[in-house]
Amino acid sequence: MRQRALGSQGLRVTVQGLGCMGMSFAYTGGDDEESLATIRRALDLGVNFLDTADVYGPWTNERLIGRALAGRRDEVVLASKFGNEVDEEGNLVGRVNGRPEYLRTAVDGSLRRLGVDHIDLYYQHRVDPEVPVAETWGALSDLVREGKVRYLGISEAAPESIREAHATHPVSAVQTEYSLFSRDPEDNGVLDTCRELGIGFVAYSPLGRGFLSGRIRSVEDLPADDYRRGTPRFRGENFRRNLDVVDRVHELAGRKGVSASQLALAWVQARGEDIVTIPGTKRREHLEENVGATDVALTEEDLESIERVAPRGVAAGERYDERGMRSVHV
Repeated sequence: MRQRALGSQGLRVTVQGLGCMGMSFAYTGGDDEESLATIRRALDLGVNFLDTADVYGPWTNERLIGRALAGRRDEVVLASKFGNEVDEEGNLVGRVNGRPEYLRTAVDGSLRRLGVDHIDLYYQHRVDPEVPVAETWGALSDLVREGKVRYLGISEAAPESIREAHATHPVSAVQTEYSLFSRDPEDNGVLDTCRELGIGFVAYSPLGRGFLSGRIRSVEDLPADDYRRGTPRFRGENFRRNLDVVDRVHELAGRKGVSASQLALAWVQARGEDIVTIPGTKRREHLEENVGATDVALTEEDLESIERVAPRGVAAGERYDERGMRSVHV
């Protein structure tokens, strides 16, 4: 699989990685053995970029990845995150913590759970509005010098926070949601800031939390405790309006001879050589379908057709609930 640079510090990853969150967090119906098989299959297919965070579980996702990487650590660019505070018992506290002393506890815990001596790409998962970005990033820079992490990233940050972080220590990657349903980075200055500063962009939820796959036809297709049931885009009239868009994307994909997932992923991957996607899945069959998107070439006519059916702002509803939206672009 072809690779792309994230930032200008030397980090290179495959154009498509694997988001591992759903194997242990937010989405129900997980199976550790199938998840392990999916991670290993991704490596066999040439995917070298795995994404996790301490909060996924909490903690269980990092342990799962640690099991999957036994004997294969050298094949992987491993990304994890800190910042959504987890207490000493492994419970979510419900706030963001960017204090240097918390960071040190968090990274040591992640290294232990992953069973590795360094993390390749370490993100500040959310910006703590109570702690200056430069203070957090000064501590992150110390971790790079100590060899605990190699490259640094920031997730769901506003342009001003990205600039402040980059002025303290080079930012290799900014991670935020980006898909046909979530094109905010094109409008809020995040993509422009990344390109001005030479920072790579990692798109999470490039399938709109599975909506753009076309497999979710009703909210009843989601398990009763699936967190998506509580998000605006999956509720009421918003769901029906968004499903209409998905159907139009599916029609375009059929004419192209690919799946809706492959078309949606190929679109994100075509937005620039500085963009990498990390679609999440916990099943091998969906992984293999997603990887197929890396071979899909979109013509100018294809891109124009996609733009007509899914222009900026086409999705109905916010991507998170009110509390979740308060934590992004800080």
